[in-house]
Amino acid sequence: MQKKRLLPCSAPLVLILCQVLTALEVPLDPQLLEQLPQPPTITHQSPKNYIVDPRENIVIQCEAKGKPPPSFSWTRNGTLFDTEKDPLVTMKPNSGTLEINIINGGKTEAYEGEYQCTAKNDRGTAVSNIIVVRQSRSPLWTKEKIEPIVIQQGMPLVLPCKPPRGLPPPVVFWMDNFFQRLPQNGRISQGLNGDLYFSNVQPEDSRDFYICYARFNLTQTIHQKQPISLKVLSTDSMNETIAANLTDTDFYGDSPAENRSPSLLVPTGHTSNRTVLRGEVLLLECIAEGLPTPEIRWNKEGAEFPSDRVFFENYNKTLKIIEVSEADAGKYRCTAHNDRGSFHHIITVIVKAAPYWITEPKNLVLSPGEDGTLICRPNGNPSPSITWLINGVAIELAPHDPSRKVEGDTVMFTKVQERASAVYQCNASNIYGYKLANAFVNVLAEKPRILSSKKVYQVIANKAAFLDCPFFGSPFPRIAWFKGMQTSVLHGNGYIFHDNGTLEVPVAQKDSSGTYTCVARNNLGTDQKTVELEVKDPTMIISQPEYKVIQRYGSASFECKVKHDPTLAVELLWLKDNSDLPIDERFIIENERLSIKNITDKDKGTYTCVANTTLDSASASAVLTVVEATLPPPVKNDRPEAPSDLELTDPLEKSVQLSWVPGDDNNSPITEFIIEYEDGMREPGTWQLQTKVSGTQTTASLKLSPYVNYSFRVIAVNEIGRSDPSVPSERYMTKAAEPDINPSDIKGIGTEPDNLVITWNPLNGFDSNGPGLQYKVSWRQKDFDEEWTSVIVANVSKYIVSGTPTFVPYEIKVQALNDLGYAPEPPVVIGHSGEDLPMVAPGNVEVEVLNATLAKVQWDAVPLTTVRGHLQGYRVYYWKAINQTNRNRRHIEKWMLTFAGNRTHGMLPGLLPNTNYILNVRVVNGKGEGPSSKDKYFETPEGVPSMAILQIHHRTSDSLTLTWSPPVHPNGVLTQYTLKYQSINATHELGPPVEVIIPANESSYILKNLNQNTRYKFYFYAHTAVGPGIQSTQEAVTAMDEEHVFATSAVIHTVHPTYYPALPVRIKNITAAETSATILWNVENPEVKLFVKYVELSKEDWKVESVNSTRSALVIKDLSPGTSYKVQVYSDHNTLYAEETFQTGPAMASRQVDIATQGWFIGLMCAVALLILVLLIVCFIRRNKGGKYPVKEKEDAHADPEIQPMKEDDGTFGEYSDAEDHKPLKKGSRTPSDRTVKKEDSDDSLVDYGEGVNGQFNEDGSFIGQYSGKKEKEPVEGNESSEAPSPVNAMNSFV
Repeated sequence: MQKKRLLPCSAPLVLILCQVLTALEVPLDPQLLEQLPQPPTITHQSPKNYIVDPRENIVIQCEAKGKPPPSFSWTRNGTLFDTEKDPLVTMKPNSGTLEINIINGGKTEAYEGEYQCTAKNDRGTAVSNIIVVRQSRSPLWTKEKIEPIVIQQGMPLVLPCKPPRGLPPPVVFWMDNFFQRLPQNGRISQGLNGDLYFSNVQPEDSRDFYICYARFNLTQTIHQKQPISLKVLSTDSMNETIAANLTDTDFYGDSPAENRSPSLLVPTGHTSNRTVLRGEVLLLECIAEGLPTPEIRWNKEGAEFPSDRVFFENYNKTLKIIEVSEADAGKYRCTAHNDRGSFHHIITVIVKAAPYWITEPKNLVLSPGEDGTLICRPNGNPSPSITWLINGVAIELAPHDPSRKVEGDTVMFTKVQERASAVYQCNASNIYGYKLANAFVNVLAEKPRILSSKKVYQVIANKAAFLDCPFFGSPFPRIAWFKGMQTSVLHGNGYIFHDNGTLEVPVAQKDSSGTYTCVARNNLGTDQKTVELEVKDPTMIISQPEYKVIQRYGSASFECKVKHDPTLAVELLWLKDNSDLPIDERFIIENERLSIKNITDKDKGTYTCVANTTLDSASASAVLTVVEATLPPPVKNDRPEAPSDLELTDPLEKSVQLSWVPGDDNNSPITEFIIEYEDGMREPGTWQLQTKVSGTQTTASLKLSPYVNYSFRVIAVNEIGRSDPSVPSERYMTKAAEPDINPSDIKGIGTEPDNLVITWNPLNGFDSNGPGLQYKVSWRQKDFDEEWTSVIVANVSKYIVSGTPTFVPYEIKVQALNDLGYAPEPPVVIGHSGEDLPMVAPGNVEVEVLNATLAKVQWDAVPLTTVRGHLQGYRVYYWKAINQTNRNRRHIEKWMLTFAGNRTHGMLPGLLPNTNYILNVRVVNGKGEGPSSKDKYFETPEGVPSMAILQIHHRTSDSLTLTWSPPVHPNGVLTQYTLKYQSINATHELGPPVEVIIPANESSYILKNLNQNTRYKFYFYAHTAVGPGIQSTQEAVTAMDEEHVFATSAVIHTVHPTYYPALPVRIKNITAAETSATILWNVENPEVKLFVKYVELSKEDWKVESVNSTRSALVIKDLSPGTSYKVQVYSDHNTLYAEETFQTGPAMASRQVDIATQGWFIGLMCAVALLILVLLIVCFIRRNKGGKYPVKEKEDAHADPEIQPMKEDDGTFGEYSDAEDHKPLKKGSRTPSDRTVKKEDSDDSLVDYGEGVNGQFNEDGSFIGQYSGKKEKEPVEGNESSEAPSPVNAMNSFV
């Protein structure tokens, strides 16, 4: 903030701020910006060279702002482009962005050309760069016959690649026939031209397939060169091989190779030249041959390499310099050497430069009658020429304006009028390119406006007060400040007037309080604002807490009396060791006193009282030392006296020497000195630790930070405690510098589908190292954007990037800067733009019912590109199908299970038997759930019924009446009831069982012909077609014969009818698997201790497990498959409560059939083998006749293009065409709109390859797993075809 200290003028009490007439700055006040007219400004446009995917719509960006909003038009190839006449071309509303509909019938090549956008309103016209739109192309290799190569061990070799020229150029890499990356090292490496270089060949280099691939990123296609066969002969086998192959094979060396000195395979000769443009990447390459393998060294004649921009790659064979500058021109020497000699080559690098800005023209806001200049100062090599335009028209053709004068790179304006508002274009060009800049001249006539609304300013006495008066006006207003009743204008004594209108009172006193009025005037009017300044007394601690030495279990009190301005509220806080006081009733705070009772060792420490107001604070501390109660109080030993006579010497930018005189140690040697500092500019009154030194030192060299107003004090320490602080030293202000560090904890997380929120922990004021702390926030889309997009923001901690694609990775960095420069280059952090709901539902949902209570659901994983976020898993929703009886229910109970994102199946447990269910599957990301799959219906089979409760009534001497109600859960159609009963004699032995079958429609049964006065035990259960359900047991006693009793006994026993309730434990359900079973039961008395006992039906070795009474389920493991078991649940008194039987599922192996021994399978395999043999014979005959292979015939029949894009459904490439066919790409397949190849799309299967080698690519470039081709009815091609198959976009993960 510029400021002026004004001295008294001839009029002693009058001083008006005079402003130098210069270009106006428009404040960033939203209300003001909305009201001011403004010429158009281009805010966003497509790149100059715009290569488009022929399968995507063409979107040419052009956005602009202005007041009034601008209208847009386009030129194409220098003539007006009427977008309304072309039905395939649309312009976005309130925007100049064009969208050309290629998907629905447009031809990309028909829209190639040079486009330029124009944005116009009544104050001028802005133009965009010339945007050259070109279609991406990915041609094939030309056909060629490649003979096998046989070469002697140790000889050099170059395998040519010569990839086809594409737009943009392809990425080249070498692989073998197993789609493995060929190993490269110091002996074998790929050159910049794609060729594979061998410094010397070795026997392990022999292989039948060296295959060069060209990947065209934009169209997501990969083409393959014919395989090259290489055989390396060792010395022993060379003569024999030559004799056998002399007439058929070319030899790359017919004599044994010996050790030899190096020579260069590339470049050739001893010197060469290389021209590179400023700002680009320079790649210099030297690949040598020799035996043993040579090593490469680089150096620059007469200069060192720039360490931060130079990289050595490809085993030191490639020198890479990024961000080339003119200083990188010169001679570079590469030297190849081995133990037989050396060879060098000198590359002369010439650096040229496309135009770049030294001074880019800036927008100019002038008042009527003012003067101004537009400066356009470019540089380049060769020097660029400058062309000025006004509103898109050459300035020579524009109407004459006497207030405007053009002199080379400068346009001067003299006494401009309001009609002179326009947009000027400066075009700087040379043979390497051009730079186009728009800068408007906006002539405004506006009366003054004061933009601040603050009315009261408060400041502590003796501190600086700043009264703001932000303003705007055209012509530039004059600012005057008045105090009181506006009787006089303030003059310079005691005041500082800043150019932005702020009035500074450097040292505010009590008499500075009062009313201040800011007045802004120009020839169009006046505006004023009145504010109140209140000067408050500082807060002071007039009675500080004192050092205490207290015996254990004693008491202590600290007093802290505060004086403060009566109009400010004060808050008094007590701290212990800079933290809150312990929550303990022994600590009592009353008014300004802290008392501690019953002191223990843990109470020792430093106690601080802090007095806070809204404007300032004050603090004071004292140390409490706790000693043994038996020791006498210290008499002679005490804290040391404070050091004195502090002196600063040897001041440097980042260090100073501090010396002092120690005080009396009070009979306890000083162990150390604590040096503290105060930052008088940021935190006055707050002392921070600087360093600690030994108690024998009296000087210290202190390391300082930039832009800090230091004051130091020293504290002595002995065994007793710390001395009082010394008197502070004189102040020392260090010079400002650029920041040393960058913000921490950088994160990029989108909160909406189209934004990216970048957050960071900002630097504190101490780390800013200078005034004007800001942050440079940079971002670019990972693996897509070459250029970084950057903004400079104020001292905040968040920036929101809008208009991002949904859930794509971004590289992010945040760099601190101040008025003196930038902090070091920050690290790059990876973030993601916001998630959106998944787009598609899982497909091919299938349900397999495993048993009456368990089903397995399967689905196909959705493509990761459609998830649009972090894949969190899949959710399966299932519910009972609504039947006619419960169709009117408002609420349908649904169940939901969530499975991990890498799962494509899951189990649905706890189903009800004989029930119709509906389910669907949804994919889930961090934003929520995607659409559901189509509802899938399934039905569980019948199960065994639940318990039918048996009750006994109407007991007679020889009969019992039994009643029951149907099972609550029949789990199917009931077929019958089974009743079993046994008599129990006096010794509790059971008689023979009797079984009765009862029809399913009965609900009672009278059991007759029973023995009188006899106890019977009953077993009752219902049946379905699956089998018997849960058993209900009951006991009852028949009545006695009264005549018999009276005749035989003098004692009469009256037996009352007895009702036995349901047993306290009931087995509710048993779910059996292959080797385990889950037992569920109901417990009526939760206090009993239960046991579960089980055994195979044919054995007697019961196994017992104890169960906590609060549990109602148990999983029995390690069972035998396909085996029947009996299970009992009983109490600790050995009373049987419930018993059931169940059978485990059969072993999986029993379900499998060895198809290899089946006759139909053997016949099928023979037929397949015969068919393959016939196909091979036909392919061999057609190959020898030179005819087209089936893929070519297929293309000719369907007029396929040169390369079909990837299919959406299976991710494979379509058919490929002959090299002679150069046709446009199909538009039937889509790629992501941001034209990137996403990593998750790179692991799909390959199209059928001749030898059937199937796999997927891992991240390191190797294939994993097996796969099968996606196409049907395509004949398999052998390795002899002249055009080998192309792998899928899985290879996009390479290079």
